[in-house]
Amino acid sequence: MKQFAWFLRWTLKAAIFFTLFAFALNNKHDATVHFFFGQYWTAPLVLVVLSAFALGLVIGVLGMVPRWWQHRRAAALAHKVAQASSVTTSDKPPVPQQPPYGI
Repeated sequence: MKQFAWFLRWTLKAAIFFTLFAFALNNKHDATVHFFFGQYWTAPLVLVVLSAFALGLVIGVLGMVPRWWQHRRAAALAHKVAQASSVTTSDKPPVPQQPPYGI
């Protein structure tokens, strides 16, 4: 069963790779991206699409960094509290209050 799951994962990865490779081969035409003040960038369409995807990933990660830092601080605080007090294995360390999610 484990070998089948491994084979299935690699087959899916190969299918995704070859699909993206075929996409890249079919979109070799130049595309022009117009910026402000008359600036533009001309590159193959696949490069423009992959650049936009990468830029979206970077913006998404940068948007999540403050929340990651907040969770790391809360985890460090909980760890310090657990070490400072004589907590038995049946007791749980206090969980710091998090602000509600949402806008």
